[in-house]
Amino acid sequence: MDNLKKLLGRIDGRGYKAYKDVRGSYVFRDYRLFIDHVQGDPFAAVSRVRAVVDAAVARFPQETYRSRSRCTALEDFITRAFASAIRRHVRGRRGSGKSGIVSVDDPGQEILERTSCSVDNGAVEIRFGVGLPASGRRVLGREAEEMFFLEIPSLVKDSLLHSSHNHDTLMRHLHANEDQDALRDMLTERGLVAFIADGSILPRASGVDDRPLSGSGECPVIEFRSPDSMRLTVGLPNTGEVVGAAIPEGITLIVGGGFHGKSTVLRSLERGVYNHIPGDGRELVVTRGDAVKIRAEDGRSVAGVDISPFIDNLPFRSDTKSFSTDNASGSTSQAANIMEALEVGCRLLLIDEDTSATNFMIRDKRMQALVSKDKEPITPFLDRVRTLCSDMGVSTILVMGGSGDYFDEADKVIMMDEYVPKDVTAEAEKIVDGNRTGRVGEGEGGFDGLTERMPLQRSFDPRRGRRDVRIEARGLKTINYGTQIIDLSAVEQLVHRSQTRAIGDIIHYYAGLCSSGNISLRGGLLAVEKEIERSGLDILSGMKKGDYALPRIFEVAAAINRMRSLSVKKKNINT
Repeated sequence: MDNLKKLLGRIDGRGYKAYKDVRGSYVFRDYRLFIDHVQGDPFAAVSRVRAVVDAAVARFPQETYRSRSRCTALEDFITRAFASAIRRHVRGRRGSGKSGIVSVDDPGQEILERTSCSVDNGAVEIRFGVGLPASGRRVLGREAEEMFFLEIPSLVKDSLLHSSHNHDTLMRHLHANEDQDALRDMLTERGLVAFIADGSILPRASGVDDRPLSGSGECPVIEFRSPDSMRLTVGLPNTGEVVGAAIPEGITLIVGGGFHGKSTVLRSLERGVYNHIPGDGRELVVTRGDAVKIRAEDGRSVAGVDISPFIDNLPFRSDTKSFSTDNASGSTSQAANIMEALEVGCRLLLIDEDTSATNFMIRDKRMQALVSKDKEPITPFLDRVRTLCSDMGVSTILVMGGSGDYFDEADKVIMMDEYVPKDVTAEAEKIVDGNRTGRVGEGEGGFDGLTERMPLQRSFDPRRGRRDVRIEARGLKTINYGTQIIDLSAVEQLVHRSQTRAIGDIIHYYAGLCSSGNISLRGGLLAVEKEIERSGLDILSGMKKGDYALPRIFEVAAAINRMRSLSVKKKNINT
């Protein structure tokens, strides 16, 4: 500790590069401080710093980290506490560029596995960024001393010690995560794809604010209430008995008038693949982990995907068993999105007609009469949704407000009426019996299996000019990978920019692991997933970075599939 103070005094007023001397480790009263990387310029990315508190000092009870679920939640809780302490104790910018900033990978509404904090047998490590202060490009040693000896100790005290937290609040956080994990594990056992607890708050504050909507007298927030026919009571480890709507495997339609809550329910189910913090309103909205939101995506590239179950007999005999394009249409992109998701293990499709290609979803009787099937290469999703379920074991939850033809295929029909769900399956069946559409089914045959693709090594070149590797996440939806840009704007289940950051480096790691080109995309990603589970996300960079969050295999695959450099060879597999 004294060494750091002397160093800062010695370099005060010198050129900014003198800060390089402070790199190293220092012992403070309650923790050890590690300065792992020092920025070369006040305008560069902030310096990487860690604080480690021994278990005997942190004194978190063993019950708070006894399982992976609780440990993940504890690390999330500590990260949030550290971010909150920054807002209370750090004065902020003081000098040029990023001088005076202290930052941590601040979580959103979801509880994700992160590298910002780790708890190992009770010892706690927090990773954060520090903008070392400068005036112009001259060291402000006294300002740096204030940060390291006043501000950072306050952050550590307020977040990394059990005594600084309300134990009941902490346990509520851990119990929420544990209950959601337990509930998700129950879904498959019970033949369900999702569960929405009574009392859940599904609407969000706004399109750019993912916190729960807080109602007013004129516009109250309506809590979710299960229809009687769908009501199920489940027992959770901590909450005990919980009542809610059980959505079964099969084909479920969510219908209703505009602005009555259809898409709100679907968006909640999209996010239900993740756990949520207490108070979010969706703590017990839980969806199977292999659910993927599917939409049309005009203009995306596609590499060697078998879209023939949906699109075949194209003009000029274009091959749809190994379909490639640099500029997919709405229908071809939606078909590719489905087949790519199935390829890496998706067993629940989430689809909203508002973001779908109309000609991919339905062809009614009148259009069939005008344009004969031999002139129409598209087999609409309507004619494949049942065989997807029966042949592949793939369920679908579909928001549909404009086509009652889907009633013929639905196992369950839920109508949203002013945000209140009603089970109208029986009414839909009566309508089917009394109002035959007269359309002819166009889906011949079933799904015989999938064709897995094996990406080739040449697809993954991260070089940019003289820099050997250039991989950078730009916000939530964009990755710069070498000279190309990966556009993830239509990948709707990414929830945090740190997932996007990890995806870029996972692709690079995957490319090295699967350099032979003889391993399937799914096989390679599962191998990477296993390596991360065994050794942590630090394997991606070889450095102790605090700004990774664990993505799902589906979003990593989606990013690879959107690389315009992707080249593949094929391998047939059984389902």
